[in-house]
Amino acid sequence: MNGNVLSPGLREKIEEAQKDMQMPLDHGQISEIVASVISSLEGDLSPASIKLYGDLENLARYIQQARVEIAALHPEDIKNTHIPKATDELDAVVGATAKATEDILDATEAMENIAASLPQPVSGEVVAQVTRIYEACNFQDITGQRITKVVGTLKFIENRISRMLEAFGPGGLPVPREEIAACADGMAEQEALMNGPQLPGSGVGQDEIDRLLAG
Repeated sequence: MNGNVLSPGLREKIEEAQKDMQMPLDHGQISEIVASVISSLEGDLSPASIKLYGDLENLARYIQQARVEIAALHPEDIKNTHIPKATDELDAVVGATAKATEDILDATEAMENIAASLPQPVSGEVVAQVTRIYEACNFQDITGQRITKVVGTLKFIENRISRMLEAFGPGGLPVPREEIAACADGMAEQEALMNGPQLPGSGVGQDEIDRLLAG
């Protein structure tokens, strides 16, 4: 490379990259620019050129390592499976909370009607406790607001993962088989310990449990 003069082809690639700064360069574009820079290093290399070559080599190694580490996280599974499943679970929480609150309010209203027929001071004491129950049921609104914030955060993460996958180009991410096996084993162990309530339509129904017990 002579001084600070760039080859026309390399200059054109850099100018195109600068025009598209709003979108991240994918791995293929970066590799192409790095290859162009290296191929332009002809003749005796100056100390500055040698340092540039080393920096470019480190950059390429860093990018490759980042691709492997990100692939081990299975970002496509996070985007396509885990985030939608988490959203469904949160929707189920909202639905179950609303149903439970409705049942509590119905029972509280019945207690209030019964209290009207009771003598004082018992009636007043019951009404006071009924009022406390009504006030406590405001938790449903607060819970809904907080869950909405969590869903918004999940959508933000999903968007960032999509952009990250786009940045690595159509070739996608390399997924080492060893990492897949290790991740699958870890997920199996975690799921074995997480036997919480199932979503509607999934899991084992009561009728099926009764049949199993009946033998």
